[in-house]
Amino acid sequence: MDFQFWYTLILLILTTYFLVKEIFETELTLLSFLFLLILGKVINVKEAFVGFSNEGMLTIGFLFIVAAGLSNSGLMGRLQNFLFGKSNHSGYRKKLMRILFPVTTVSAFINNTPVVALLIPTLKSWTERSNLSPSKFFIPLSYAAILGGMCTLIGTSTNLIIYGLMEESGIKGMEMFEISKIGVPVAISGLLFIVFVVSRFLPDRKEALIKLEENTREFVVALKVTPEYKGIGKTIEEAGLRHLAGLFLFQIERNGEIIAPARPDEVIRVGDRLFFTGLPKTILELQKTPGLKLIEDAALDLKQYDSSQIRPFEVVISNSSPLIGQNVRESNFRQKYDAVIIAIHRNGERIKKKIGDIVLKSGDTLLLLAHKSFLKKYYHSRDFLLVSESVKVPSKPLKNQIIAVGTIALMVTMFVLHLMPIVVAAGLSVMILLLTRTISLEEAREAVDFRVLVIIATAFGIAAGIKNSGVAQFFAHFIILGGSAFGIIGVLAGVFLVASSYTNIITNNAAAALVFPIVLAVTTEMQVDPRPFILTLAIAVSSSFATPISYQTNIMVYGPGGYRFKDFLRVGLPMQLFIMTISVALIYFYYF
Repeated sequence: MDFQFWYTLILLILTTYFLVKEIFETELTLLSFLFLLILGKVINVKEAFVGFSNEGMLTIGFLFIVAAGLSNSGLMGRLQNFLFGKSNHSGYRKKLMRILFPVTTVSAFINNTPVVALLIPTLKSWTERSNLSPSKFFIPLSYAAILGGMCTLIGTSTNLIIYGLMEESGIKGMEMFEISKIGVPVAISGLLFIVFVVSRFLPDRKEALIKLEENTREFVVALKVTPEYKGIGKTIEEAGLRHLAGLFLFQIERNGEIIAPARPDEVIRVGDRLFFTGLPKTILELQKTPGLKLIEDAALDLKQYDSSQIRPFEVVISNSSPLIGQNVRESNFRQKYDAVIIAIHRNGERIKKKIGDIVLKSGDTLLLLAHKSFLKKYYHSRDFLLVSESVKVPSKPLKNQIIAVGTIALMVTMFVLHLMPIVVAAGLSVMILLLTRTISLEEAREAVDFRVLVIIATAFGIAAGIKNSGVAQFFAHFIILGGSAFGIIGVLAGVFLVASSYTNIITNNAAAALVFPIVLAVTTEMQVDPRPFILTLAIAVSSSFATPISYQTNIMVYGPGGYRFKDFLRVGLPMQLFIMTISVALIYFYYF
């Protein structure tokens, strides 16, 4: 064992410590490791920076934009009733299955992070309105997205990193659905394990979240029922308006008569005006419902606006505003400000009039839809005390939603049929989305997570360093030694344990880079086909269940679910062992 071995081993231990303790950002820690490997002459400059032009890294960059094209289209908003259902009478496990299986399916084809990001606010509002505990749903949501990522090559960035590392090592990269024969049974088994086992041990916490809602600033919106509405002739309960995410139907106006409170058995009729109170985000989503109309003469198509151009704003009417004392209809607000009033908030007071009849007062907060230039144009206007962007709700015209779905289908088809490499298919998909304005250049730039790309790019140089120094062979020897008593299945389990342990204390991308050369060293020493061991690695580094810091989606649900670190350990460790058992058994069955 020479200087380079001890130098790299010490650096590896220090890097792991820095990653676990989060002393510096992950990308800074890994970049430092990379440069120190160059200084120690463990790797040369070419080996260090080969990852910055690697096909896998570039593909992930393109896929960020493709995923954003789908998430920004507003299509997920259309699927909310399908995911959560319109009734609150079904049991907990049925609700869980209804949410988790579609999430896993979608996560197999687009990056799972935006899928979870889109569902968090809606799921949180739905659980609070339905008097359900968020902590019973958020860990399962994250786990379902992780399981979906295991099903295809493009399901998660770690699969593409491993694809790139394989190509760099002279091994043919994974096919689109090569991992599916392992990933799909593992995902289905994992979902059933979540529903019937993990769900039993999830905490039941909701008090703190309900208290938060009492102080939440809500707006009032009135929507007219037109003949196109599918809920006509149904009760409020049957139409799915009783348990809405982040919304409450508090009264109905019918032929000048006020029906309040709006009872669950009240039948909806054409011409009814439905009065809702809710949060800006949920109100903006509600007004997109076919058959519920906000304003008769709005020039703006409120159901199919482009959210890259039309943005939601909140404005507070000032003491000197010419709007004071006028009702909304008389004020010519649409013509004067080129903006549409969606809803109004007045110091917690519930306004029981349709928007056109509301007399505006100083201090009223208006929720608007206007061109993105509205902020710059009216920020210093004396008409408003405050102008600020509200919560953005993804929205695109229907044709762009169809293009977004079609582009992903086209990309997958081109790669599966070997018509072009995945990086070319993904790049072409990005060009289609940009040229059809399904995604804007600004949205595309915002979609790319350059932190992740730096981590991925450095991974290739680090993997080369671990291999060149002999550290990979050192660890490989112990994995073989520990697992050989149980034959090939013991070595597969050893690879899985090492990789999954690493992925739970550092990022899964970094874990893939650090463990890949060890896996190659194991297969070289045993003189066996590396492919089944690489697939074991791919499943293992995606098995980020036991800690909240192991994967982005776990971190994202940590706060909204009201979790503690030990909650993840309690449900994640059994999940980890279950997934290991299923995946190792399947790989052994298929390959040995």
